Amino acid sequence: MPKRDVKKVVLAYSGGLDTSVILRWLQTTYGCEVVTFTADLGQGEELEPARKKAEMFGVKQIFVDDLREEFVRDFVFPMFRANTVYEGQYLLGTSIARPLIAQRQIQIAEEVGADAVAHGATGKGNDQVRFEIAYYALKPDVTVIAPWREWDLTSRTKLLEFAELNQIPIARDKRGDAPFSVDANLLHSSSEGKVLEDPADEAPELVYQRTIRPEDAPDKATVISMDFERGDAVAIDGVKMSPATLLAKLNELGKANGIGRLDLVENRFVGMKSRGVYETPGGTILLQAHRGIESITLDREAAHLKDQLMPRYAELIYNGFWFSPERRMLQAAIDVSQNSVSGRVRLKLYKGNVSVIGRESPNSLYSARVVTFEDDQGAYDQVDAQGFIKLQALRLRLGAAVGRKGGTL
Repeated sequence: MPKRDVKKVVLAYSGGLDTSVILRWLQTTYGCEVVTFTADLGQGEELEPARKKAEMFGVKQIFVDDLREEFVRDFVFPMFRANTVYEGQYLLGTSIARPLIAQRQIQIAEEVGADAVAHGATGKGNDQVRFEIAYYALKPDVTVIAPWREWDLTSRTKLLEFAELNQIPIARDKRGDAPFSVDANLLHSSSEGKVLEDPADEAPELVYQRTIRPEDAPDKATVISMDFERGDAVAIDGVKMSPATLLAKLNELGKANGIGRLDLVENRFVGMKSRGVYETPGGTILLQAHRGIESITLDREAAHLKDQLMPRYAELIYNGFWFSPERRMLQAAIDVSQNSVSGRVRLKLYKGNVSVIGRESPNSLYSARVVTFEDDQGAYDQVDAQGFIKLQALRLRLGAAVGRKGGTL
């Protein structure tokens, strides 16, 4: 769509320098009306300044939506039912937020009759892919504006010059080079760039904002219990909570015990490696608790199949395919597996570590009578193991026999 044909665009707007520059750039370059959308995903920042700044730019339609409960209930919890980690470590805190932002952005575009949507993701990162794939999945004919791929503001200096020329307020710390960039929501915080660009250097302590140093955590362990219903956490220490409230409480517990720090070099979907420092205090506790309750409620083969599917599921979320048919298909299988995943887990939190110390469930598959080293009163006939072992070893014995000259069983 030619620039002159865009009459109204919905911008994913944080109120920060980059998206404020984008807002003005859209108004001047496209000559269109800009509608701003700011999502409260629990990033811990006051969002009213974003509204006021949008008003200063003459924006008439401003959306500031509290999406915390929807975020945890419909995106974070389904992801954690799969015990999802990317490349063995990353809990996907940024990735899982993008489809919700894109979904609400498209809804607003439909409500206000906008011609296009716009985002502030750069042309080097994963977020441009995540946003735009979600847009197209939800509205196939949508027009997407990605300023970082169009404009000539290719440096921080040019961005600041544009801001000053257009009377865009600049926070004092933005006038110099920021030490790193931060993205945050209720699940995690992500820090990248500048002082973190050399993966050989330890991240300075100032990078960490959601956790205390494990060395500074209390010398006494914190013991908690978590209740699960059909794979989702519903209570802490017997107190029922909404999804967002529960995750916020886990974040408090994780922060106080130095839990959830990760320094990772990952493979971006666009092809390059990047170094990020992530803090996911509540999510780290939730993952261990969920695996704990699954350990006594899931059938062995179902559990192992889930573990095989998980890397593919994690890759789909990381790469931006939340709304794809294959993710939905995997989700359906994962959700069926959670029908019996209910019960209580007890955990010990201590200096950066989470340990499961107890688990119980009305659906438990654990049988003390069968597994005991004492007299099991006929619950398990150990003689049966002889035939089982011989059958399992049959192909190995045949192979070994063929490997010998003239050898036979």
